[in-house]
Amino acid sequence: MLFLYCVLLVCCLVMLIAGILEQRRHFANLDHIPHRVLVNGIRGKSSITRLCAGALRGGGLTTVAKTTGTAARFIHPDATEEPVYRKFGIANVVEQIGIVRRAAAYRPHALVMECMAVMPALQEINQSKLIQSTIGVLCNVREDHVAEMGPTLDDIARSLSRSMPHDGICVTAEKERFDVLQEEADARNCRLVYADPDTVSDEELRGFSWFTFKENVAIALTVAELLGVDRETALQGMYDAPPDPGVLSVERYLAPGGKRLRFANVFAANDPESTLMNINQLLDLGAVDRPLNVVINCRPDRVERNGQMGSIIPELRPDRVFVIGHPARSAIDAIPAEWRDRAVDLGGDHRDGEEFVHELLGHLDASSSLVAIGNIHGQGEVLLEHLAELPADETDEADGPAAAAPAAPDPYAGAPYENDPYENDPYENDPYENDAYENAPHQDAAYADAGYEGGGGYENAGYESAPYQNAAPQAGDPYAAGPYADPYAQVPYPAGLYQDGSHPDGPSPQGAVGIEAATPVPAWPQPQPQVRPFPGQGHQHRQNPGEPR
Repeated sequence: MLFLYCVLLVCCLVMLIAGILEQRRHFANLDHIPHRVLVNGIRGKSSITRLCAGALRGGGLTTVAKTTGTAARFIHPDATEEPVYRKFGIANVVEQIGIVRRAAAYRPHALVMECMAVMPALQEINQSKLIQSTIGVLCNVREDHVAEMGPTLDDIARSLSRSMPHDGICVTAEKERFDVLQEEADARNCRLVYADPDTVSDEELRGFSWFTFKENVAIALTVAELLGVDRETALQGMYDAPPDPGVLSVERYLAPGGKRLRFANVFAANDPESTLMNINQLLDLGAVDRPLNVVINCRPDRVERNGQMGSIIPELRPDRVFVIGHPARSAIDAIPAEWRDRAVDLGGDHRDGEEFVHELLGHLDASSSLVAIGNIHGQGEVLLEHLAELPADETDEADGPAAAAPAAPDPYAGAPYENDPYENDPYENDPYENDAYENAPHQDAAYADAGYEGGGGYENAGYESAPYQNAAPQAGDPYAAGPYADPYAQVPYPAGLYQDGSHPDGPSPQGAVGIEAATPVPAWPQPQPQVRPFPGQGHQHRQNPGEPR
């Protein structure tokens, strides 16, 4: 027995020594990477990771990235990528050690990592032991993973904050829980920087060949500024970056019987708020249209989420709701009674894929749209596989009686201007092209108190709630009486865009208001960046962003 104890003791000592040596090697690898960006949040982490990496690559920085979402990828400095190998297909935060080792071999300027931990304790370990980020990103706080992070949004915000770097910088686009994040940042001596989505124009958003959100772009631009990459260069780098496999996409298919189908894969947005935001954006842009059909994929280990997807059906107002996977009743029972007769149960998770897809397509009209929500795993993957086998619809949607509100090839290329005479280029013949205010649009005192400080209501890429929609027309405005007045013509830059009140196009009329500009990490490179403020007023170290100085 004494011999066994000795063997056990020796083995423990060997493991302890090996662990210490591995930790020292890991920390040495981290030291070879000057800037480390850790992306955390509930939705959009993979897309933000790719956008940040693309922006930094565009600025000439050698950048390595790693995503974890729909398909984990290791992204090399030349933007090529490969799947992350996992033993037995099981994800584990320890794999970050190997990623850092591979990244350090490139001697990069920056490493952008997506946080793969859900448990709050693991999120803290991921930051303090595995990545030790110099810049943290906390993209948003949404209702998800409540069993691990807490039942309320404040609890989730505090859990996510455990990935904030101590004595570092954290960038966020979260507005509703900013106060909670500020408290957590102050406790870690972390400088919290707000990335304002309103600073991203619709014109800049149209440069992407895939769907993304202003919040994601604003975060990536802020990170790029912190590392000395100018806005135009960063945007071009993001345009060139390959999208994530789980990115929001719309495909057009020809279904049996000559039916024309526009299909939107919204599986990646698997919480109610993100799902609604994605679908509303697609509707606003004309990428999908009505009649709208919804398919909910259910999973036995996500019963609560199945019910959440069913509960938002009245807000989507679909013609039909197809339920696949198991247990289907968890989603159908959550649909309000007045909408439940539109639900079609296509069977459990053991039903043949070809059979339930054929039945689903049989319920559709001659021309319709279908959005898939819930979770991709299980029958969702089967659905995507069978739809991908359908022939692509490459015909002009303007032909034939089945055509309905065609979407432009580029989903951002002017969908809101359905009957606009300037549809192909809404600014081509703009009578204000040589306007005297072109280079100083806000110097006229008449506009100083015009109420535009909020930056407009285009945050979700829709126009129906835009605060300028019913604004009194300006004298002499040739578009004043027209229903398609240029929605961007009178939207000025938000007040206090830069701390000193400066702006490339002239001074801001509201003066210098906002969160103090964050100092870039001194190790790389100059010049010092300019950081966008929290909307409204207040110092970045205040406890309440809405509290006046």
